Amino acid sequence: MTFDMPTPARSFKIGTRGSPLALAQAHETRDRLMAAFDLPQDAFEICVIKVTGDQIQDKPLREIDGKGLFTREIEEALLDGSIDIAVHSTKDMPVAQPDGLVMDTFLPREDVRDAFVSLKYNALTDLPDGAVVGTSSTRRRAQLAARFPALKVVEFRGNVQTRLKKLADGVADATFLATAGLRRLHMDDVPYTSISPDEMLPAVAQGAIGIERRIGDDRAEKMLAAIHDIPTGHRITAERAFLARLDGSCETPIGALAELDGDTLRLRGEILSEDGSRVLTDDVTGPVQSGPEMGNAMALRLLSRAGPDFFKT
Repeated sequence: MTFDMPTPARSFKIGTRGSPLALAQAHETRDRLMAAFDLPQDAFEICVIKVTGDQIQDKPLREIDGKGLFTREIEEALLDGSIDIAVHSTKDMPVAQPDGLVMDTFLPREDVRDAFVSLKYNALTDLPDGAVVGTSSTRRRAQLAARFPALKVVEFRGNVQTRLKKLADGVADATFLATAGLRRLHMDDVPYTSISPDEMLPAVAQGAIGIERRIGDDRAEKMLAAIHDIPTGHRITAERAFLARLDGSCETPIGALAELDGDTLRLRGEILSEDGSRVLTDDVTGPVQSGPEMGNAMALRLLSRAGPDFFKT
């Protein structure tokens, strides 16, 4: 490598949210870069940036501007040069980056499944009619309404510790988290059961860490190329192409999952009306190189079946 390597005097700055999970993801990114280039820890600096989605805790996310809630301020810091790269939970990322930025690096994907969390019940199917489930995800709300209409759903935000306290206080009987987050935080003491994608299709790019950089920053581009996981990149590209054609955000009831078997990619997609009264699905298999085209075509097929105002129901 002939590019300018980071040093303690000119550290490589990694931007991130300040939640325990976000910091764990930033540390994983740093550690992989350290290993790839045999660099010391003090050649890097983790920069915590407050974002809108974390600052507003008193209202549902869907009542705020639905795109960029967890990314906008970090991307502004990236654009003005305050940081060199930005580490994100890819499922929180809008499909279009601001001019001058690109996200083309993904770390190996973790478990994609949703996790059912309860202090009283072992599985989603154990919940009795009238049980209260807490979630802030419109996807999970719609999926619950479609499969378990007798359950009551309430707004539920906060980190893992906050949600567990709410469960202990009786605010809800159960909630959902991402299995990937629990695994990355090594929270084996949390009472959870992972839910098969056949039962609850996950959010687009769930379990994947995405890294954003400035276009034209040769040092960042070359460093990130060394830690990019190609199979994860194929899967996420297909899922995000599906999301892009639907013009969806992390607050739209959309699920998708791409899986690889050698050079073959299977893509499953699902769109739901907000009240769960309509659920449309599709499932397609093709060559891995065609992932973006498969995602785009699947979205068009579902949109043609859905008709106008589907997501407003």
